[in-house]
Amino acid sequence: MQHQHPTQPMAVRVWLWVLGAVLAVAGLFFLVGGGKLITLGGSWYFLLAGMGLLASGLQLLRHRPSGVWIYLATFAATVVWAVSEVGFDYWSLVSRLLAMTFGAAVIAASLPLMGKDNGERMASKGPFAVAGVLLVAGIAGFVSMFNIHPEVKAQQAAATPKAVTPETEQKNWDNYGSSYKNDRFAALDQINVNNVDQLQVAWTYRTGDVPKSTGAGAEDQTTPLQVEDKVFLCTPSNNVIALDADTGKELWHRDVNAHVGGVWERCRGLAYFDVNAEVAQPAVPKATAVQTVSLPAGASCERRILMNTIDARLFAINADNGQMCGEFGQDGVVDLKQGIGAIANPAFYTLTAAPTVAGTTVVIGGRVADNVQVDMPGGVIRGFDVITGAQRWAFDAGSNTPNEILKPGETYTRSSTNVWAGTSYDPSSNTVFLPMGSSSVDLYGVTRSEMDRKYGASILALDAATGKEKWLYQTVRNDLWDFDIPMAPTLIDFPHADGTTTPALVVGTKAGQIFVLDREKGQPLTKVEEVAVKAGHIPGEQYPATQPVSVGMPQIGTQTLTEADMWGATPFDQLMCRIKFKSMRYEGLFTTPGTDLSLSFPGSLGGMNWGGISADPTNNLIFVNDMRLGLWVQMLPQQAQDKLSDGGEAPNTGMGQVPLGGTPYAVMKDRFMSPLGIPCQKPPFGTLTAIDMKTQQIAWQVPVGTVQDQGPMGIKMRLPFPVGLPTLGGSLATQGGLVFFAGTQDYYLRAWNSATGKEIWKGRLPVGSQGGPMSFKSPKTGKQYVVISAGGARQSPDRGDYVIAYALPDGAK
Repeated sequence: MQHQHPTQPMAVRVWLWVLGAVLAVAGLFFLVGGGKLITLGGSWYFLLAGMGLLASGLQLLRHRPSGVWIYLATFAATVVWAVSEVGFDYWSLVSRLLAMTFGAAVIAASLPLMGKDNGERMASKGPFAVAGVLLVAGIAGFVSMFNIHPEVKAQQAAATPKAVTPETEQKNWDNYGSSYKNDRFAALDQINVNNVDQLQVAWTYRTGDVPKSTGAGAEDQTTPLQVEDKVFLCTPSNNVIALDADTGKELWHRDVNAHVGGVWERCRGLAYFDVNAEVAQPAVPKATAVQTVSLPAGASCERRILMNTIDARLFAINADNGQMCGEFGQDGVVDLKQGIGAIANPAFYTLTAAPTVAGTTVVIGGRVADNVQVDMPGGVIRGFDVITGAQRWAFDAGSNTPNEILKPGETYTRSSTNVWAGTSYDPSSNTVFLPMGSSSVDLYGVTRSEMDRKYGASILALDAATGKEKWLYQTVRNDLWDFDIPMAPTLIDFPHADGTTTPALVVGTKAGQIFVLDREKGQPLTKVEEVAVKAGHIPGEQYPATQPVSVGMPQIGTQTLTEADMWGATPFDQLMCRIKFKSMRYEGLFTTPGTDLSLSFPGSLGGMNWGGISADPTNNLIFVNDMRLGLWVQMLPQQAQDKLSDGGEAPNTGMGQVPLGGTPYAVMKDRFMSPLGIPCQKPPFGTLTAIDMKTQQIAWQVPVGTVQDQGPMGIKMRLPFPVGLPTLGGSLATQGGLVFFAGTQDYYLRAWNSATGKEIWKGRLPVGSQGGPMSFKSPKTGKQYVVISAGGARQSPDRGDYVIAYALPDGAK
């Protein structure tokens, strides 16, 4: 007997056709993609689920109830598969189940529509009940996307309040990282966990220097200084401004307007020196004494701001009035291009990090553009007299005699390792600690010298008075991943179980490693293992058999990815990410680049980056922010018509293909993203982590940032899902039990309870920020301020020129 279709209203038939067509198309997508995935050795789920979705869709097109049952069976199998693959990891389950759950609710509710008549359709309540349960489950899953899902929850309070005393209270924020320790710590507690929710804007200043582009262009990444009643800051064009600390009123403005063609223009910070302040002499036996200085007759520049510029000049500016310090260099300026040699493009040699005043010596590194060509300016490190600007010493890491004084007409070694990040200074030993980068080019080491391989990706300790090497510790051997050290080390007293401490430094790397070194000896204080790594196949490359991995400290965002870690906003882009992942060679953290397509995770963006580490020395805590972005990399034969980069480091920022001049290869590199522009691995994509240095364990770890001001394909979602986005910038720890951070991709300055990791305040910014928050107490009013610059988040087109100070309202407790 031939099957008779029940008589159904046209609207019902159209609905079932649409539903069936959608499922059939989805099923075909899963079938084709799932088949491809299987050929790559991937999961069978998508092929099998595609069969179920296609069968369900075809049956619904025929108005058969079996289409509903096939879908529900496929959904049930999906739940079992998802839990078996990822357990109960929230964001992993959302990607696999949320869309399918809402689909199941809709399809279950469609079953009664297939009854023979209207009465039968309305009488069938069971499917509606099932649909209701599924709908509630889907809504609950969706709503929970607005909640923070910590990676590591605090099991107990990681910090206890310790009151600030008059003896320990911070007087000035007169170094880039607060004090010489570079710990980004404010020994202030007027603003604390009990009243931070009352913070409000105290003043706003507009610099007039709006960054003009994103990524490799101009960026506002500054951390201001505060000395007494003044706040000092620099702009992306190296203009220097002094403000009244209590009102934000401009006191003076020194225009420099440095430019290098709109590429990599930024000023991360300043340095300060007061000739009348007591200069500490080292307490460590046999340490070289700090040279004494005095002002020449007739000079009046007692307090000075030091700034190096993107066009390679070193400025000394009177902190009292903004006038140039005429006794310094040539009318207040030292030309840092002296001895560097040919610079084909001004963007090839720039200075973006704050200088360091080490006793009475100004220590300067220099950024050499990555992945342009082998023949580039060298990365010589130099020390200058803080009063006269006369060069005291140089350390040329490319030379066998690194401290040799240049003869007339000579230049420093070309393409040597460089120090593009900030540096740190220990007055107790008169030692400066330098985070070394790699020689040009980053991804190809055949052309490197023995000295390049020795100093690349290392921490170098130099005598601040003479520039002579004290010790060297390497974190990556023959770095082929751009895993250079991106931050100035933070100085801490490392606690031992017996209650003693060792003067130490702690530094994070782009590879997600955290190294803790003895400041005197340069040896690790926590366990570092030599891990075997696979060699690549580039002819002539010297591949190390092992690499050091800091296993005695938490490794942040460095897990070895598996197919199960692939993610997407929907199952469809998750499938595409799985195919991409299985199509690439991936061997973990030290996957060597080659002529095939390979995955680097974390990529050259980090891991950790230049923002550095903040610390709470009163509780032996450090705070680390990271980004988790993979990069796919392929070395291609270089073509004669290939054009060299302009120095904007396209392989690291804008991405794309760039020839490595002087090598046989060009490099193609891009972020490992889904078709919707979302990182392919599961969230979080950026976190803030508290580490207890007493135990060297994570105290808490939370995702940082929401997609409120970001979204797929650059469309702002306006939904504050706290997935945790890539971070860029520095954090601030205070003795009020707080950690402040703004370097997310949404437009907020946030405060967390440093004991628990709970977010307890946020202030909306006009645009995003890559700056480092800082805090000070006004000597005039006794009021504590938190100051942040906001010039725009890295991946956002929105730009500004804001400097904003927050304080408690009068009478707040």
